[in-house]
Amino acid sequence: MRHRAAGPSGRRRRSALPVALAVSAAAVALVGCAGQEQSGDPAQQVATWVDQGGGGSSVGNLEVDVRNVDLALSRHNTAPAIREVCDLLANDAQTGVGDLPTPDQELTDDLNNAYTVATSAGNDCYHGAAGDARLLSRSAAERVRTLSLLQVAVARMTTVMGRTPTTDTTVPPQGGGDPFAGGT
Repeated sequence: MRHRAAGPSGRRRRSALPVALAVSAAAVALVGCAGQEQSGDPAQQVATWVDQGGGGSSVGNLEVDVRNVDLALSRHNTAPAIREVCDLLANDAQTGVGDLPTPDQELTDDLNNAYTVATSAGNDCYHGAAGDARLLSRSAAERVRTLSLLQVAVARMTTVMGRTPTTDTTVPPQGGGDPFAGGT
């Protein structure tokens, strides 16, 4: 067995080759872990993010949440019932923030703006549910703005992808249509 000469500290020097090989292998492994939204052209990246990363359904959830808040308020539901739908709006907006960034910086900015306003709308509604007209009015304006900002984001998705994205909030069941059948 050959021994390397001892270095200045008295320890044996090791070849840098095994370390370099380990670093190279780790880099290759990390590249293999890149999500599908990180490969392909910009249209493919955004389409993958929208379709598989939850971007489209996040937009759809917020649209539904805004309508549900409007409905609860128009029906003069109880404060706890109103708080529930308002809280859902704020929570879904924060979930959307967690899905960011997108592969497209402009889309990321558009969605972040919409999610921020939607969070405020949900929070203002929640805190105004017991009858604070000022907060409910501010929430109403924020909900309108949320829908407008979501339209801007969907327009950006359409521009980048070359098609209108789906914003469905549910995934169709696989197999015979029974959602409890396990998808076979």
